[in-house]
Amino acid sequence: MKNGKQSNRGKRGGAMDNTAAGKQKPKKKKFTALLKRYWPFYLMMAPGLIYLVINNYLPMLGLVVAFKKVDYRLGILNSPWVGLDNFEYLFKTSDAWIITRNTICYNFVFILLGTVVSIAVAVLLNEIRGVKKKKAYQTLILIPYLISTVVISYLVYAFLSAESGFINNGILQKLGMDPVAWYSEKKYWPFILVIVNLWKGFGYSCIIYYATILGIDGSLYEAAVMDGASRWHRIKDIVLPSLKSTIITLTLMSIGRIFYSDFGLFYQVPMNSGPLFDVTNTIDTYVYRGLLQLNDVGRASAAGFYQSLVGFAIVLLANFIVRKVEKENALF
Repeated sequence: MKNGKQSNRGKRGGAMDNTAAGKQKPKKKKFTALLKRYWPFYLMMAPGLIYLVINNYLPMLGLVVAFKKVDYRLGILNSPWVGLDNFEYLFKTSDAWIITRNTICYNFVFILLGTVVSIAVAVLLNEIRGVKKKKAYQTLILIPYLISTVVISYLVYAFLSAESGFINNGILQKLGMDPVAWYSEKKYWPFILVIVNLWKGFGYSCIIYYATILGIDGSLYEAAVMDGASRWHRIKDIVLPSLKSTIITLTLMSIGRIFYSDFGLFYQVPMNSGPLFDVTNTIDTYVYRGLLQLNDVGRASAAGFYQSLVGFAIVLLANFIVRKVEKENALF
């Protein structure tokens, strides 16, 4: 009897093993079939993946520099290990507070105003009836986004130069007001940076919102008109709710880059002016100055590592909140 039971168990075990092997084989066959079927797409995807690995992931090995005191004679790997000393120096000074405050506050204002202005302009574009006019306005809106920040910095300089700037010589002088040394007065620059960023960046988001508006079913507008809805009510009750998922997605993507400040905006536009460092110094500009001007590789790397960690935490927190409120609109 015992032998019979053992043989039955052996048969069952063998049958289970065969079943598991049978399940694995179809999976392998399915993967092979997919590979054969879609190999042209995988081939086209390969250069992008290779670039992504080389550009985004291999440099992550350099994070070890944040924990070393780099000695060029010894090389990176043989340089002395200092642990958290580079981070300790960063947080002992006021630099960590200043760069974190500037990076978060500026980007928060950029996201808020950029979203509002982009949606408003997209709605206005949708209200224009002439096709040629629409195309012309779309082009004009998108041009600033395509202009290099270096070019924009000289456009701003043409307005704000103390000697030959348009504002001092063309406006303030005619009003009988004293000229302003714009690149020495830091109280004006939070507003200047917000205006410049808004002018340069809102066109891209505006086009995305406008494309979403174009995808709204026209029968909804017709039904609203038949019910006697005004233009404002059509915008409030049809357009804005339809933009909800797009707004959440773009906001999450912007939050993901909240610690990745626009280097050109904060370095090139203020012309790297020393008196403005308190209001223009962000993590990116701090890392750049620490690396190239002070030649402090370890502390600059520590600031970059701090930027990555806090940015990653903010992305996770924002996505967690969205999942609790609107699960289908979360990124992951």
